[in-house]
Amino acid sequence: MRSEVALPFARHGLREMFLAFLFSSALAAGVWFLYPPASPAPFLLFLFVLSFFRDFNRAVPADPDAFVSPADGRVTEITDVTEETYIGGPAVRIGIFLSVFNCHVNRTPWPGAVEYLKYSPGLFLDARHPDCGPKNESNALGLRDPDRNVKMLVRQVAGLIARRIICTAKKGDVLQKGQRFGMIKFGSRTELYIPKDRVGSIAVKVGDTVHGAKTILGRLK
Repeated sequence: MRSEVALPFARHGLREMFLAFLFSSALAAGVWFLYPPASPAPFLLFLFVLSFFRDFNRAVPADPDAFVSPADGRVTEITDVTEETYIGGPAVRIGIFLSVFNCHVNRTPWPGAVEYLKYSPGLFLDARHPDCGPKNESNALGLRDPDRNVKMLVRQVAGLIARRIICTAKKGDVLQKGQRFGMIKFGSRTELYIPKDRVGSIAVKVGDTVHGAKTILGRLK
């Protein structure tokens, strides 16, 4: 699986970017006939779509004990939970809300083999609320690192605006820390679950802004 891109845009957004360009061009042509000075204004929509699908390469922290953020956004939750589907017991859940202004590419928080994948249909509640996780449409990806004997679970959660989850990883894929594995289109939530007994420290707090593959969320024991 390729982890880098040649252009600074997510390939999963090419269709939306093309349609936004066509729509903006048609609208600009209509505005030009009515009021030529305002004809560039419709291209603001195109620029917004380009911004949404931006996807730049990032340097992953070299700290061997650090797990990194799986998404860009704002930390809305750090709580102890019981995660039975893959972790199989007590875990720390870190919830990240992605607004329409964030980059929506998801990245792996820790290296490992994809051992678990599960898509769950559901609702499209406001992704800022912690309770939306088990109710909304979601996709869960479980990673196991045999070298450190640790598992982590990343859940992509659709939101009020987001209506499409993309996951390019497949069972058996071996992913590196910070590698791209999918995205959620237009406003969403990403959750990271780490076994509680393996968490050495948490490096962020609720309200912090984080960047996928770049921000250290915490360190393992």
